[in-house]
Amino acid sequence: MEEDKIIDQSQLAEDIARKISFDFRESFLVKPLDPVKVMKEFTKLPEGETPKKDENGVEAVDYKEEDVKTEVKEVDSDYKKGVVIKIPYEYQKQMEDEKYPSMPVKVGDIIVYKYGVWFDLVKDTQLVRIYDFIGIER
Repeated sequence: MEEDKIIDQSQLAEDIARKISFDFRESFLVKPLDPVKVMKEFTKLPEGETPKKDENGVEAVDYKEEDVKTEVKEVDSDYKKGVVIKIPYEYQKQMEDEKYPSMPVKVGDIIVYKYGVWFDLVKDTQLVRIYDFIGIER
């Protein structure tokens, strides 16, 4: 069932790519997916204590271990997932050259990336540089 969704998404991405009149030089055009949720620990310190100067002149509060609480919350991941809509010219040329082995990326692949720049000429898309994407979801 999961495979059907990926195949449909790939076909949809290829259809959309054909309708976009832009070719890109160095950035992938990506349609971001919903944010990924992860569980993270947060440390909660007691309130109301005033910092005191120590012998080195540093102002700090010395908390007792039993006063410090840890909470686990579900938050958005620092990383994003997105569907590749267009592949840049530079990357395509690199893939053709056997001297530069590279991870194959094709239209419809879901990539994980850190940073993207919104591209307002194509609704709800981002430009992601090769250096900003982490990997491909398989």
